[in-house]
Amino acid sequence: MNNILLFFAFVLTSSMASAQSIAGTWQTIDHETGNATSYVHLYEQGGVLYGKITKLLRKDGQKICDKCTGDRKGKSLIDMVIIEDMKLNEGYYQGGNILNPQGGNWYACKIWLKENDPNTLVVRGSLGPIYKTQYWSRLQ
Repeated sequence: MNNILLFFAFVLTSSMASAQSIAGTWQTIDHETGNATSYVHLYEQGGVLYGKITKLLRKDGQKICDKCTGDRKGKSLIDMVIIEDMKLNEGYYQGGNILNPQGGNWYACKIWLKENDPNTLVVRGSLGPIYKTQYWSRLQ
């Protein structure tokens, strides 16, 4: 009987950890330099995840999206939505896109919490079979 209770306690704890929300503010890291670049606030709206830039950390860095197209062209990066239409599926947020404001390009995206570390977010942007992965740190 005790083994059964321990098993259910383990299953319950594991499912609670995997269900932890990624909503909140995350510090982004440049994958080439390792330097912090911005804060992105992730939020859910109607079961869909979005992310917008709330703060730029590099004083000498880009402040507007001059390489973006459409209604984002020439707009401030602050409050710009750069992650769109992500849906939770099998433990990952996927099916949406992420914008790289430096190049103005959109990429397919997949986001998840790093295993055993709820304060590290794995953000992977891809174009076909080619991808880049960044690790963001939870602020709040």
